[in-house]
Amino acid sequence: MPEGGSTPEIVERLVGFGHALRHEGLPVGSDDVVMFCSAVSELTPSDLEDVYWSGRSTLVHRRDHLPLYDEVFRRYFGGHAAPAGPGPPAFEPITPGLSGTLNVPDSEPGSGDSDDRPMVLGRQASGVEIRRDKRFAECTTAELAALRRIMAQVRLEPPRRRTRRRRSDPSGARLDIRRMARDAMRLSHAAPVLHRLTRREQPRPLVLILDVSGSMADYSRNLLQFAYSMRRAAQKVEVFCFGTRLTRITATLDRRNPDDAMKLAAARVLDWDGGTQIGDSLNTFIRRWGRKGLSRGATVVICSDGLDRGEPAALAAAMERLSRLCHRIIWMNPLVGDSTDTPPATLGMMAAGPFIDSLASGRDLASLESFAADLAQIG
Repeated sequence: MPEGGSTPEIVERLVGFGHALRHEGLPVGSDDVVMFCSAVSELTPSDLEDVYWSGRSTLVHRRDHLPLYDEVFRRYFGGHAAPAGPGPPAFEPITPGLSGTLNVPDSEPGSGDSDDRPMVLGRQASGVEIRRDKRFAECTTAELAALRRIMAQVRLEPPRRRTRRRRSDPSGARLDIRRMARDAMRLSHAAPVLHRLTRREQPRPLVLILDVSGSMADYSRNLLQFAYSMRRAAQKVEVFCFGTRLTRITATLDRRNPDDAMKLAAARVLDWDGGTQIGDSLNTFIRRWGRKGLSRGATVVICSDGLDRGEPAALAAAMERLSRLCHRIIWMNPLVGDSTDTPPATLGMMAAGPFIDSLASGRDLASLESFAADLAQIG
């Protein structure tokens, strides 16, 4: 870190800037502030030019928020409001002993109001290149934050099931005899019209059971973000987390702000990054919720690497009971490669294998997007 200021003081200053942006109405989450501090630590905290572009790359998510961001940056780090003229202001250092100046551009390059002139600043932070096929375990903090923002936009079409109720459909396979009889009595000698019926459809319940043990540390946070997106897209989604015990977190994900939802879920799950007891956790789900109707006709998605410290016989027995209660069991395993035909050779996967209807991979963004697109068919 630079001379003239200690690390805690600089971090406190940067966090305060995030609070100032949030106070002015910008949607700045806790993850954004953490990523902002990480980005500044990789550059030069004494250079306000680096601080400006780090904050602009991590704290601003919409183009129309840029003027407000520039104004708050001037006030917070410069101690004065934005100038009336077009000239760029100079700023005082963040802490005594640190020096730096910053020219804030008036418009984005390539925007409608600009004339494609080069940017004023000599250095500019480039956007994070997103590779959808890059494993979550290999992504940097900035890449993971960008991937989570993309995950929030994933559209989910839940699987559907046919009910016993019927509706009118010209191409239906069954004749609507009652309606045809009423028409015959009302129309007398008019030629009868054939009316047909088909079965109604409604979303099939979806149950997500996420492994948050230590072996899943590189994937559990992203899978939880994906579960949050699925819960926002379809209300018939139940979410559970397990390590050595099972915890229901469905209600904690009903928050508009994903950061708040993740924070509440992390506080509720007490065995995060601990051991793994898949069989005992599934038995708890069956005993407390599955037998009471939560898994009836549902598609159950188990997200785990299959590295279990429990008894394989207990896992196999729990999977057998669960397969009799639910419609389908999908196992999402980050250790699965490009081919989902062969499950990983772990003891847990070998015990659960005979009861798995479909195997999916959740190791990167591309696999999650593919799973969301195909869920209506495989579920």
